[in-house]
Amino acid sequence: MHAQHAKHAKNRIAGWPAWLVLMIGLLVVGFSYWQANVMIDRELAAQLDLRSREASNSIEREIDAYAETLRGLQAEFLLYPDLSRGTFRQIAAILKLDSRLPGIQAIAFTQRVAPGQAGAFEAAIRREFATGDLGYPAPLIHPPAPAGEAFVVTYHDPIEKNRAASWYDQASEPKRRAAIERARDTGELSTSGRVRQSSSGLDSVIFFLPVYGGGVVPATREQRRAAFLGAVFAVVRVDEMLRKVFGPALLADLDIEIYDMQGAAPARYDHDNLIFDSGSYQQASALHTGDLAFPLHRKVEVDVGGSKWHVDITALPAFMQRSQSWLPPIAAVVGVLLTLLVFYFLRVLELSRQALRAHARSVEATAHLHLRAIEACANAIIVTSAQGPDYAIEYVNGAFERITGYTADEVIGRSARMFHGDDTEQPGLGEIRDLVRERREGHAVVRNYRKDGTPYWSEVHIAPVRDADDRVSHYVAAKYDVTAARKYEAELEFHATRDTLTGLANRNLLRDRLAQAIAYANRYENAVWVVFVDLDRFKFVVDTLGQAAGDTLLKAVAERLLGAVRDTDTVARMVGDEFMLVLAERGDEALSPLAVQRVIDALTEPLMLAGHEFFPGCAVGVAAYPTDGGDADTLIRHAGVAVYRSREIGGDQFQFYTPAMNQRSLERLRIERDLRSALAGDQFLLHYQPQVDLRTGRIVGMEALLRWRHPEIGMVMPSEFIGLAEETGMIVPIGAWVLRTACLQNKAWQDAGLGALRVAVNLSVRQFMQADLVESVAAVLKESALEPHYLDIELTESMVMGDVEQAVRILGELKKLGVRLSIDDFGTGYSSLSYLKRFPVDVLKIDQSFVREITTSPDDAAIARSIISMAHSLRLEVIAEGVETLAQLMYLRRQGCDQMQGFYFSRPLAVEAFGQILQERKSLLAELGGENARRQTLLIVDDDANIASSLQRLLRLDGYQILKAQSVFDAFDLLALHPVQVIICDQRMPEMSGTEFLFRIKELYPETIRIMLSGYTCLDSVIDTINRGAIYRFFTKPWDDEVLRDNIREAFRHYWLLHGASAAQAGAASASESESDVDA
Repeated sequence: MHAQHAKHAKNRIAGWPAWLVLMIGLLVVGFSYWQANVMIDRELAAQLDLRSREASNSIEREIDAYAETLRGLQAEFLLYPDLSRGTFRQIAAILKLDSRLPGIQAIAFTQRVAPGQAGAFEAAIRREFATGDLGYPAPLIHPPAPAGEAFVVTYHDPIEKNRAASWYDQASEPKRRAAIERARDTGELSTSGRVRQSSSGLDSVIFFLPVYGGGVVPATREQRRAAFLGAVFAVVRVDEMLRKVFGPALLADLDIEIYDMQGAAPARYDHDNLIFDSGSYQQASALHTGDLAFPLHRKVEVDVGGSKWHVDITALPAFMQRSQSWLPPIAAVVGVLLTLLVFYFLRVLELSRQALRAHARSVEATAHLHLRAIEACANAIIVTSAQGPDYAIEYVNGAFERITGYTADEVIGRSARMFHGDDTEQPGLGEIRDLVRERREGHAVVRNYRKDGTPYWSEVHIAPVRDADDRVSHYVAAKYDVTAARKYEAELEFHATRDTLTGLANRNLLRDRLAQAIAYANRYENAVWVVFVDLDRFKFVVDTLGQAAGDTLLKAVAERLLGAVRDTDTVARMVGDEFMLVLAERGDEALSPLAVQRVIDALTEPLMLAGHEFFPGCAVGVAAYPTDGGDADTLIRHAGVAVYRSREIGGDQFQFYTPAMNQRSLERLRIERDLRSALAGDQFLLHYQPQVDLRTGRIVGMEALLRWRHPEIGMVMPSEFIGLAEETGMIVPIGAWVLRTACLQNKAWQDAGLGALRVAVNLSVRQFMQADLVESVAAVLKESALEPHYLDIELTESMVMGDVEQAVRILGELKKLGVRLSIDDFGTGYSSLSYLKRFPVDVLKIDQSFVREITTSPDDAAIARSIISMAHSLRLEVIAEGVETLAQLMYLRRQGCDQMQGFYFSRPLAVEAFGQILQERKSLLAELGGENARRQTLLIVDDDANIASSLQRLLRLDGYQILKAQSVFDAFDLLALHPVQVIICDQRMPEMSGTEFLFRIKELYPETIRIMLSGYTCLDSVIDTINRGAIYRFFTKPWDDEVLRDNIREAFRHYWLLHGASAAQAGAASASESESDVDA
């Protein structure tokens, strides 16, 4: 530290001559600048004095010229007291005042009129004007003269411009009166100060010269007052006069202001006294003091007609610029620059000496610093020899050891190839070899390996080191560890091309892959399929089970899609629950619909979501290249059209795109457009489908079904527009119209005596979520006067399961109104018994999908029985929808279903047709006739009519009611229509085997006794069926008649032994109800 201070002190002492020269030079320059400014200021002051005297002299000369003119007029009046006005005009013309005297407005004579002589004066003038007025107005003193003396203007020229001034009493104006009196008393020229001329409206100064009787100026004031006849005067526009006197050159340099003080004390610089202002600087010079912009001022007094004219002169910038004021700053700048140049030269000499001394020290310090910097660098530094082929390592820093795990001793002398080992096919290594071969600087990214074998990425910057002869002696390589950056770039690329949740390709990558597939297909004339997959009920899962469950579902779907396609295919997630697949033909692998079916099969496998078993569903649309489009956008759009068609069909199916689908989409857009005007256009109507009581066979209600009569395309079914109405929100006003119309119509039928029926109205999801739903229902009931219990509001399972708490609240409020509540399409959703108990509903409706195959499908039959049993246990009624056959009707009735609705009884009918069947009292009394509870019924199922007839002849001897069916489907219908106890079935049936048929019967009618006839030699399947309880007995063909008859009798005894009491009671009850129905 002490050495450093000593060094700094030595440097300061060595540099003092330069600083001394700088200070002396600046002092000399400053003094010279001050002295030059002083001389210029003195020169300006002298010039201003000269110009001021010039201005005052000009004023005096001009005033003298005006005075001489007036003295000439004065002499005329002294010589000729009765001077005529014509002569006066001639004198004015001879004087040529306009050209000689600038700014003169008029010359005139004002006559003294003694007190009380105004009338005589005017009369004398009128007599004079009897011979001609010479352009003067009629003699009338104005303003009216007071009792004192007056000074009346009697001569005037030019008269044309100054008629208004004729006969003017100047004694009426103080300034003029004072000036006239001063001229009278002094006998000298007198000025009025600034006055306003009534004839021209301009400001002027008037010069007066007195005229006395006797032709001479009296000696005393009293004598002069006594001899005073009047005064000649000149009206001068002083501004115009002085501007011509001064000239534009003088006024460009000086601002001149003139004040007429008229001997006033103290002098006042105000507007009343101002008689001239050049306009360059409108402020009295007395006020200029301290104004740095106008530093030079002068004051001059000029004696004019007994008044003091104070002339204030201010030098303007133009005047200041005439001096050489620019010279001192320039000289100062030049002096400073020269001083600085000398200072700089001295400093450079000194600093050069210091630099030479410091250079040796800095070279050593720099070398040491570089070494320390390389050692402290966070990146690996390697110095190698430039001698090939090994380019041996000569130096590595500490960071190298830390990054690679190698010590310096382990690598010095070895080749840098050791860091990449056998991984020699990297592009970056080729770039490095090129740099070394061409002996130039550059960089490359390579993959190296640490001592423990773990890989890492390095960005290597290599540069050649040249010696004094410009030959490359070494190479320096800086290695930056970019492993984390490469990983981050990979993550960015992943997010740019992949869906974050599922890891599938996103829309961007899909388009790229699809474009590649199209290019490949175009080259090799292969096909490409774009498969659009749209999941079912995804929103339902999110609303009921939460977003986490929805994410789990999407991840599971992604895994299943990847597992269902080839590794070369692309699976992408578009948005939400929409996925897209690109399937391309490769070589001999032709595309097949089975590949799409594998996708559907994989997706529809059940999975667990939040502890619930969920059965996924989907709609799939396929567009093929090149038939359905030549670019990615078209194929994706057409696949979307196909998936929409697939969703319309339903049931986990796929549809290939056809041009007709596009037309259908356009038609859908048209329907959406027309739907908005349908309600206002009164295009909607209601059809009604009866609901029949299965105990009495009578109509007890109806369901209101919406129809749309389009003015151009005719009747539009609800399936074509309800979904659109729901999407667009039109379903809310449409639903309100349906509710109101149905209630009014039902009330009308009741008033007509057609029965106290209830009407069922479906609510949409949007209607159910309306805040004023309960109020709107109450308003409709009030308007229609319909009793609330005659209105049945139907809701779907998914509607009430979306938000259970809200659904319970809304249903409770509706129930308070007294209406009935139904769950429509029950069994298709995911409602649980615990939730169902909380809903205040009255009716469950079995969906027609379970009724359609209820007599042939054990699963559908089991679901229907379960729904009926559960509903009755909860004291709810059950209505079966979509009943289309008598077999379905009878089966449901035997299972205890309360009511039915379907085409078997009636299609939905218009208002008139429905009213007609109510009047006709149409019912199911004939179909629901009595059944014999103890009659023994045998069903023979055999496609061979001869065998069936032989069995019928053999067994009717025992008094059985025998039913025959030549197909298993006929047998299903007969079982639904009749209570059958024993079934004989042939093993070989065309539709399905006898064992499979009897297995189904065991599920549908477990109480029946089932016997098999078979001619098969292989009995394995039959024995398995017996062991599983589907067959009671088994007989081979040909059979022994007596043995067979005995076994049939044994089968009936076995049936009645097991089911006799309950079957008899059920049969009796059924028969009693049917008979009572017939009687009714």
